[in-house]
Amino acid sequence: MAHDITGKKIAFLLTNGVEQVELTAPWKAVEQAGGQPVLVSPESGTITAMKGDWDHGDSFPVDVPLSGANPDDYDALVLPGGTVNADKMRLEKEGIAFVKSFAEAGKPISAICHGPWILIEAGVVKGRTMTSYASLETDLTNAGAQWVDQEVVTDHGLTTSRNPGDLEAFCSKMLEEIAEGQHS
Repeated sequence: MAHDITGKKIAFLLTNGVEQVELTAPWKAVEQAGGQPVLVSPESGTITAMKGDWDHGDSFPVDVPLSGANPDDYDALVLPGGTVNADKMRLEKEGIAFVKSFAEAGKPISAICHGPWILIEAGVVKGRTMTSYASLETDLTNAGAQWVDQEVVTDHGLTTSRNPGDLEAFCSKMLEEIAEGQHS
């Protein structure tokens, strides 16, 4: 992953129940490439990650509460998965608006596993080629996306992957898209 994103600020939008490795691997990749990851959440204080959908993981400090987050302050957006996290986030009206503003501005968005659920709610998947955790195939198709079973898919700055097994390819493509910047 030789993409330099020095000086770029990347919002990670998530809440309790995030799949830990889907937060920590992209976070580390952003840091190693010179970027500044920022944890944005509707929660305050800390969030608790999960390992799979059953085991509690580590806690992580929230950098910016969603209510005070301005999409203009960030160069890109990362949406980690985790069934609980993604299900909660797709119900957050402020979160949906936050995501939609990135899409409207053409800023890179990266979503893995169940992360694309909020993209459906934001109305930004129609006509896009995407992948996700297999159980979201019907949801994405019904929302107008073309779903494919590939480890990583990029469509005009929107990067998606299926699961933690795809993280290496996901992180590499995520950094490439962030380095490229806004897409039309």
